[in-house]
Amino acid sequence: PAAAVAAATSTIRVGTGGVMLPNHQPLVVAEQFGVLESLFPGRIDMGLGRSVGFTDGIRAALGRDKQHAEDFAGQLAELLGYFTGTQAAHPQVHAHPAEGLHIPAFVLATGKGAQIAAEAGLPLVIAAVRGEDAMLRAIDAYRKDFRPSAWAERPYVVLSGTVAVAATTEEARRLLLPEAWSTAYSRTHGVFPPLMPVDTVLTTTMTTREHTLFEAAYRDQLHGTADEVAAALEKLLSRTAADEFLVTTSTYDTGSLLDSYERLAALLGLGGTNVGNGLVLAGDDAGRRLPSLTAADQISIPQTGEKRAPASAPPCASPAAIPCSSRRSTGAGCPSGRPWRIRR
Repeated sequence: PAAAVAAATSTIRVGTGGVMLPNHQPLVVAEQFGVLESLFPGRIDMGLGRSVGFTDGIRAALGRDKQHAEDFAGQLAELLGYFTGTQAAHPQVHAHPAEGLHIPAFVLATGKGAQIAAEAGLPLVIAAVRGEDAMLRAIDAYRKDFRPSAWAERPYVVLSGTVAVAATTEEARRLLLPEAWSTAYSRTHGVFPPLMPVDTVLTTTMTTREHTLFEAAYRDQLHGTADEVAAALEKLLSRTAADEFLVTTSTYDTGSLLDSYERLAALLGLGGTNVGNGLVLAGDDAGRRLPSLTAADQISIPQTGEKRAPASAPPCASPAAIPCSSRRSTGAGCPSGRPWRIRR
């Protein structure tokens, strides 16, 4: 998919969100990214995670179990070493055409990954999957323990999460329900089902445990009217001092999803701007801006393949359109997701 997206566009950065490294051999991953970077120089980002499959069935098919994630730090060091030519796990083994190339790397983290990112000196992508307080503690520890490296001179934090914007709070909440139900179902049945229409979800009979998981899956997601989302984003960005926000919203109705993105774009001052493919960002909130997001912010617009360049880039990374959230990288796919990355 990354090669197809890169071939169909000319300026957008393309990355993975991400490759679950314990499921692969680092040598193969290095070679694949080396090919991508050689075909599309300066446009590839490498998102790396430590999860092993998403269900027992997928783990069995991959020939992996949860223990394979315990050596993520070693796998990461080996992978990066193939690019620098310094890997020591397999002497005299080289990855071509990866060796000598510099591809921005990001570590996707929900737990131990944040510490590993700090020790490796890599940018961190993190979500509040275990609650906002736990995420804040992980970010603080990451910044405190960060070791400058050839990959990043300073800590760099990308928040990842769902953002749903609609005319009313209830309409925005409804956007979250298909993904919430699929998440609840997967945690009780071990299979992530296709997203269903909202009305189907609302008429589905759920067990007590399914209903509890269902409500928990959407309760803390950013959603509401433009004013409500603007206030929530301001609060979150203020608390975390994040460098970017990666929006990874998924829902069944792609028309409603696009409307949500249009409203979100309007918050960033893009209202009324033709951004490609006939899409015109407009609406009641057109032209409104979040105070902390300036004209230099980096925006990757869903479905357009083009982006607005920042006034300056941080020393470690660059923006990317990431096609799938890390949870979906194990095989479920994310056909309705259209991620954004917003750079402060």
